[in-house]
Amino acid sequence: MMLRHFAFLRSVFFYSLTAIGGPQAHIAMMMKTFVHQYPYITEEELIEYNAFCNLLPGASSTQTVTLIGYKQGGVPLAVMTLIIWIIPACILMGAFSFLLPYIDKKTLHNDVFKFIPPMAVGFLLYASIMAFHISIKNPITWIIMLVSTVATYIFFKLPGIFPLLIVLGGIATNLSRKRIPQTEQKPQQIRWWNFWLFGIIFITAGLISETARKNDWPHRKPINLFENTYRMGSLVFGGGQVLMPMMYEQFCIRSVAVKEKNKDQNIITIDKDDMYTGMGIVRGMPGPVFSIASFAGGMALKDEGTKMQLVGCLIGAIAIFLPSALLVLFFFPIWHNLKKYAAVYRSLEGINAVVVGIMLASTFYIMKDISLIEAKTISLINVMVIIGTFLLLQFTRLAPPFIVLCCLLLGYLF
Repeated sequence: MMLRHFAFLRSVFFYSLTAIGGPQAHIAMMMKTFVHQYPYITEEELIEYNAFCNLLPGASSTQTVTLIGYKQGGVPLAVMTLIIWIIPACILMGAFSFLLPYIDKKTLHNDVFKFIPPMAVGFLLYASIMAFHISIKNPITWIIMLVSTVATYIFFKLPGIFPLLIVLGGIATNLSRKRIPQTEQKPQQIRWWNFWLFGIIFITAGLISETARKNDWPHRKPINLFENTYRMGSLVFGGGQVLMPMMYEQFCIRSVAVKEKNKDQNIITIDKDDMYTGMGIVRGMPGPVFSIASFAGGMALKDEGTKMQLVGCLIGAIAIFLPSALLVLFFFPIWHNLKKYAAVYRSLEGINAVVVGIMLASTFYIMKDISLIEAKTISLINVMVIIGTFLLLQFTRLAPPFIVLCCLLLGYLF
């Protein structure tokens, strides 16, 4: 399988090294890499995958990459794709949990990454235009797109805004029965094992963790860490921007208060300043933002010794991504089966329009924090980066990694 799909896995690896800018920018980079540069999927499929993954808890961009692998080679290749996608980011963030004591936090800065946000805007503009031509074809899709753009921009930080808009968009295009595409499609067999595995792990981890806490097991920290991280990965909607506050609340606020109250040294805690630093570093790292869990796992067990700190990084990485993978690989065949019904086809029209609206809103949301109109050199460079990125994507076959490297070099020089 590795040899047969070597070219695809190589593309995933290089993509994982340069996918900077958060989940919205990741989707735009996927469109360039896996649709236009290497046509592994179509634009319609990518938009559908992204919309479907936004309905599920977990890391949406990670789930989308996993589905691309699933389409190419089934579950085995999907698992390999997932591993290759998360390994670079998790290794980097885990390493920072070891290096943090040697870093001068006062001088830590992300100047080298300062042109990544305008680059992400260029990618999003490119993806929005590509998706617009596919998804916006009639008055109802125009309306859905505009409403989704405004709603997403206003409520961007609310965890449930993406799945809510996707559901409402699907309902809106079902109000009319004029467009009812029909297709004959043989339903696929649904494999229940990964859904049962998800539930069994969730319940078992919770029971063992609670038993360890009540009985005050002396070495229970790794058990509690796995349960806490797996639970967050199972329930979080809204991506890394929601996961990071959840981790901060769990490990830096609630656990610290309980530890001080009960004088229990076995409760997992992370220093607020360390967590803030990790949250800043992960925004400049390539790959999924959920890799912050690898950093948090290392920091949670750093007082247990080097080996246990390494185990903490591994626990954080596995526990945060495992529920996302199990859920998406279980629900996607069900979704695929449902597509033979006309109501679902009508829903796809509205769902795709919502995705375009989310892309546009993400573009504007990122732009509001970028200096563009001030009488400064940085503003001019930002504008040039946005325009240059878009033009290179639109009119050349230049691979996205080279664009990212150019922006990093520009940030280093200026």
